[in-house]
Amino acid sequence: MADTNARLNETREQRLGRIAFRAWRRGFREADLVLGPFADQVGPTLTPEELDLFEDLLMEDDDHALYAWIIQTAPTPEKYDGSLMTKIRAFMAAHVAAEVAKGAG
Repeated sequence: MADTNARLNETREQRLGRIAFRAWRRGFREADLVLGPFADQVGPTLTPEELDLFEDLLMEDDDHALYAWIIQTAPTPEKYDGSLMTKIRAFMAAHVAAEVAKGAG
């Protein structure tokens, strides 16, 4: 669970910046390339509950497992298998398609 007590005076914009920083620096490039742009582009539209869950997701230690949940090669823990993961997967599909259209890959 996110440590909200330590950041009581943090604005939403500051929180989004902190979350985006963490999303871009997972340590596993494939996860960075999904979660970083997701945080930048979709993060501001997340509900407070989804933002809490996204922050919790980013606290997960196993980057490979997290990425496997996103690409559905491993079962997603029930805690994360909801609207947030649906948004991440939809974003990834659109983001990858856009990059491929630009000539990446």
